[in-house]
Amino acid sequence: MRILITNDDGINAPGLKILQTIAKEVAGPDGEVWTVAPAFEQSGVGHCISYTHPFMVAELGPHRFAAEGSPADCVLAGIYDVLVGQRPDLVLSGVNRGNNAAENALYSGTVGAAIEASLQGIPAIALSQFYGPGNSRLEDPFESSRSHGAGLVRRLVEVGDWGSGDYGIFYNVNFPPVAAAAVKGVRAVAQGYRTGTLFGVEPYSSPSGRRFLWIKGGPQHIPTAPGTDAHANLSHYISVTPMRCDLTAHDILAKLGERLDQPDDRQ
Repeated sequence: MRILITNDDGINAPGLKILQTIAKEVAGPDGEVWTVAPAFEQSGVGHCISYTHPFMVAELGPHRFAAEGSPADCVLAGIYDVLVGQRPDLVLSGVNRGNNAAENALYSGTVGAAIEASLQGIPAIALSQFYGPGNSRLEDPFESSRSHGAGLVRRLVEVGDWGSGDYGIFYNVNFPPVAAAAVKGVRAVAQGYRTGTLFGVEPYSSPSGRRFLWIKGGPQHIPTAPGTDAHANLSHYISVTPMRCDLTAHDILAKLGERLDQPDDRQ
C-alpha cells in the first residue's frame, strides 16, 4: 500500500511523526509512506487552495517534502508532482493537535486535506487528538492516538464504506482527551454542534498604536448531543464520522421546490 500523509500543524509537528508511525504500520513492510506537509502551520485554513499564486515544494529527505501551501495544496502536490504516476492508495491527515469535532471540522485544514483527497477519488482519513485535563499533562498528550491509531485506520481500510457516487466518503476521526488505557472504544457518530462556542474576534493594539484583531474560539469541552462526535470524545470514546463533500440540504430540497413553484402573491 502507498500512503500519502500530510497535516495542518506543519512539517515539524509532533502529531505528524505519530501519523508517520501509524502509516508505516498500516502500509506494512512492503508498503510506502510519503510525506508532503506544509512548511509552516496552516491551522484553520479549511479546504483552501493556493489558486492565485504558485508555491514551492522542497525535498527534505527520502519520501519527505515540505510545501509552502495549505494542506489541500499538499495533497495536490503529492498526487500530481511528488507521486506523479504513482497514485497513493490512501491519504491520511493529522494527527492534529486539538480536536476537529463539531463545528471545528468546517475550519480544519486537517479535514481540508481529506476533502481534497476525496474529491480526487482517493480514500482519506483525517485524525485529530482532543486535548483536555485527561491528557494535556501527560508526557505524551498524543498517547491515545499513538496507541489506537493504526488499528483504527487499518479497520476503516478493511470495512469502511468509501461511497460509489460522484462525491465519495471520507472519515473524520477524533481521539478522546484521555490516556490510552482510558479509551473505552470506538463510536460511529454524526458531526455535532457546540452551543455558544462560535468563533469571534478580540481587538488588540500594538506598541505602535496600530489596531489588530485576534480570532478567538469558544470553549471546547462543552458536550454535543448524544450520538455525535464531541459527546463521544468527552465520554472517552474515539469518534469516527463519515463525511462527504456534497453540501446540499437534501432534507428540504423537495419542499423548497414546492414552495418556489407556487405563484408569487406580490406580483
